[in-house]
Amino acid sequence: MERIALFPGSFDPFTRGHEDIVLRGLRLFDQVVIGIGNNATKKRYFALDVMKEMIEKTFASEKNVKVITYDDLTAHTARELGATFLLRGLRNTTDFEYENGISQVNRYLYEEIETVFLITSPALAPISSSIIRDLHRYGQQVDNFLPYSLSELNQINSQI
Repeated sequence: MERIALFPGSFDPFTRGHEDIVLRGLRLFDQVVIGIGNNATKKRYFALDVMKEMIEKTFASEKNVKVITYDDLTAHTARELGATFLLRGLRNTTDFEYENGISQVNRYLYEEIETVFLITSPALAPISSSIIRDLHRYGQQVDNFLPYSLSELNQINSQI
């Protein structure tokens, strides 16, 4: 049986920390599906379609990585994909407290799902999407924190 993991998140933007979790996840799973969740209550900083395209380019050489968008509960999306694992990265204990509750609810909704937590690599732990958005919003250079060029992303984003 193929071991499929769904790596869910808003990925606004997708960071080097996220990339690290995916690459390390590939050592554990046959396929990692990066699921960009559409949260109707949040206004995205970068367009969903643009982020999907940038993540796909990032993993173009990885045949076992797939990128999707979804607008449903994560547990339901995992079941539809045949994924029996959720992959999550933890930077600190605050992340653990938050993710622990979510993993319990996902298990309630989809009994076969197991959440696998990977501890973020130390050099990447301080990076968060919200910090990157704030830096970018105020004109700071953030490409060192991303696995793609933000200038390319900005160019695509402005065409939408």
